[in-house]
Amino acid sequence: MLGRKLMESSQSLLGDNALPRGPSNSKVFRLTMAFMALVVVTFIGVEGWRAERDYHRAYAVAQDSVSNLARATAQHAEDAVREVDVVTAGLRERLEGDGLNTIDTPRIQGLLKEQTLLMPQLQGLFIYGPSGNWIATSQYITPETANNADRDYFNYHRTHASRDILIGKLVKSRTSRELVIPVSRRLDNPDGSFGGVLLGTLKLSYFLDYYGDFQLDDKGALVLALRSGEVLVRRPFMSPAADLSLAESEIFKRYLPVSNKGVAEVMAVIDNTPRLYAYRALASYPLVVEAGLSLESIVGPWRHDLFKSALVLLILLAGLSGFGAIVLNQLRGRMALEKEIRLAHQAVRDMALTDSLTGLGNRGKLDLTLTREVERARRERTPIALVMLDVDYFKRFNDRYGHPAGDACLRQVAAAIQATLKRPADLAARFGGEEFTVLLPDTDLAGACAIAEQILQAIRTLGIEHLDHPQQQVTASVGVCCRRPALEFASPTSMIAAADACLYMAKRQGRDQWCCEVGHEALTPSKVR
Repeated sequence: MLGRKLMESSQSLLGDNALPRGPSNSKVFRLTMAFMALVVVTFIGVEGWRAERDYHRAYAVAQDSVSNLARATAQHAEDAVREVDVVTAGLRERLEGDGLNTIDTPRIQGLLKEQTLLMPQLQGLFIYGPSGNWIATSQYITPETANNADRDYFNYHRTHASRDILIGKLVKSRTSRELVIPVSRRLDNPDGSFGGVLLGTLKLSYFLDYYGDFQLDDKGALVLALRSGEVLVRRPFMSPAADLSLAESEIFKRYLPVSNKGVAEVMAVIDNTPRLYAYRALASYPLVVEAGLSLESIVGPWRHDLFKSALVLLILLAGLSGFGAIVLNQLRGRMALEKEIRLAHQAVRDMALTDSLTGLGNRGKLDLTLTREVERARRERTPIALVMLDVDYFKRFNDRYGHPAGDACLRQVAAAIQATLKRPADLAARFGGEEFTVLLPDTDLAGACAIAEQILQAIRTLGIEHLDHPQQQVTASVGVCCRRPALEFASPTSMIAAADACLYMAKRQGRDQWCCEVGHEALTPSKVR
């Protein structure tokens, strides 16, 4: 009677969808949490989007700034060198045409001085003979005491027949003692032999004054360098005694070989400051210009705005959290009560679907699960098997050993059945009395028969004494039914009936064996000893 009432209670609970849904309290709680989460995500999303937009905007402005700086300084350097290039080209034609051995020194010296006054970037113009002695200059120098044969540019022209100008490394002028950039040309005799050098020197101060007019941050930099990497001009100024070179910098090693201009974020090799650089190689001369802004000057203002926005956002979120806490505290007590009620319903449901003696599922759970699995097998076109088991001569066992021993026997048999099953989807249930069922989803007939044999062997291994049994120990008989709902008729009732028919066939054939249904006929293999 008690079992029937529990079964009816289970079916009633499950038929009404069992667990209470918790109408208003849980719904309001979820809506409140969802609203708070939505507001928080919206605030964070909007601020995050704005911060990202501002960062990209600041970065784009910085890119434009350094690109414009590089373009301006490159044009300035090219104009300064081109003017010297044009002047020295004209002077060379005149000198070589008139003859290097017949130079009218006073007239040429006046011409050099006049050209120097016309170009503010020029420190001076000089003519050297093949031995390095000074022949003429825009400045007054005693020829007997002046010789530049030791200069790199002089040695280069003496050993190279190139007619192009040469831009040399930064040197200290022997006349004015200021730092200059040498721009020189080779002079040839009529027979093509080396006849001397024509030199124009560019003032370093001319470039520094120009670079100083640009608005840069404290860690910004402007650089004019040879294509080989030697630094000619740098803002902030660094002494040439440091022998500065950019040859190992990322721009010279990675970027310039690919493109003559561009923008790159790199670490400076001279002062180890991370900067955003725009670089540009001059088209006409072997010079490279770099204009850089420190990353701190780009990111710093953006980071400051981000901090202020984050502070405001935190204040808003704190206010929202306080409001949410008030609402949630009002609901928490009622939610706790609702949870207790749901747990109580769950306990009743579990009790209604569990066999109290063996701990396996009961008939109600089997009916629910079998119906669901048959429908799933029909949708997925998979097989489904049902195994029905009955303990042999169990009434005799109870008569000899008593009902407490019989209950203990059933618990051991149930444990052996459960231990045989390996998949979570497999279900072992007590069908009633000494009968058990095993539901095997997605299992064909061969697999179900193999499980049946394993169950029988597990029960034999228990070695439970049964003196009223021909084998002197507890055994069981098993019926196996397998269906493919997508291909043939299958219902929970028909499968239970088929498995039960196979079970009784196994009993009639001598027990302690399994019988399966093949072609809707029950067939029993040879008895397993």
